[in-house]
Amino acid sequence: MLINVAMTLLFGYVYLSLFTAFFIGNIRNTVGFYIMYGLHIAFTIGAIVAGFFIEIDLFLPQIHFIIISVIGTVLLPFNLYNWNRREKLEGQLESAKERISELSIYEERQRIARDLHDTLGQKLSMIGLKSDLAARLVEKDPQAAVMELKDIRQTASIALKEVRELVADMRTVKLRDELVRIQQILDAAEMELTIVGDPNFDKVPTIVENVLSMCLKEAVNNIVKHSDGSKCEITFVQNNNELQIIIADNGVGLSARKEKSEGNGLNGMRERLEFVNGNLEITEQNGTVLNITVPVVITHQKGSDQHD
Repeated sequence: MLINVAMTLLFGYVYLSLFTAFFIGNIRNTVGFYIMYGLHIAFTIGAIVAGFFIEIDLFLPQIHFIIISVIGTVLLPFNLYNWNRREKLEGQLESAKERISELSIYEERQRIARDLHDTLGQKLSMIGLKSDLAARLVEKDPQAAVMELKDIRQTASIALKEVRELVADMRTVKLRDELVRIQQILDAAEMELTIVGDPNFDKVPTIVENVLSMCLKEAVNNIVKHSDGSKCEITFVQNNNELQIIIADNGVGLSARKEKSEGNGLNGMRERLEFVNGNLEITEQNGTVLNITVPVVITHQKGSDQHD
């Protein structure tokens, strides 16, 4: 700043204040930025005013250039400071998105672990104890050993049934339930969600609804991680021939991303949809649009002959 003042007073080099303004704009500390910003403007304007009094013939011919330099000195630091701050917030948002994804996976693993422990832990312990008891009773009381073996078989059957129910519950994912979790993810990412149509498809096989739910979740995760958008719209359509889910965002689109090739998420969606004869189409229209279609399985044909 002192060099700027000296060069302005001696030679009229007001433009040097722009270089100092550039460095002040890169100050990250808020208090330090405003202090240096205020001092720089005060010194610059003071040096210009003093220059007019000391040597007006030097400053008067370049009055237009001086005005432009002053405007640049006032605006440049603010623009740079806001740009650096926005860049920092974007980095923090990206880290938060990754953290949300990690916490979702961790929470799901913990839930599965608790369910397995509650379902199998007690019954497996009981089977172990009854097996030891049956082994001791084989020679002493064969009838009691047979009763214990029957109890072991019954307990194992109950445990197997509960495991099957647990796996079925884990695999059965309703679209409406998935939308609740999607809403939470988008709220955490500060993105607006719009739902068009009814997610309660009629007479949809469980496996098809599971595939659609997993694809929908994967699509929203990709939007949160890569789109840099502020809105997400999910449209549900059902007709006589197919089920359709359209997921659209207002982000940068695939062509503007650094990694333009399809990642594991989109490839996984295609593989799941192929299993139920579904299809995934990706287009760009003010963002990215994912069109998921699955054909309706016809289980009964009206008016058909029932003769063999």
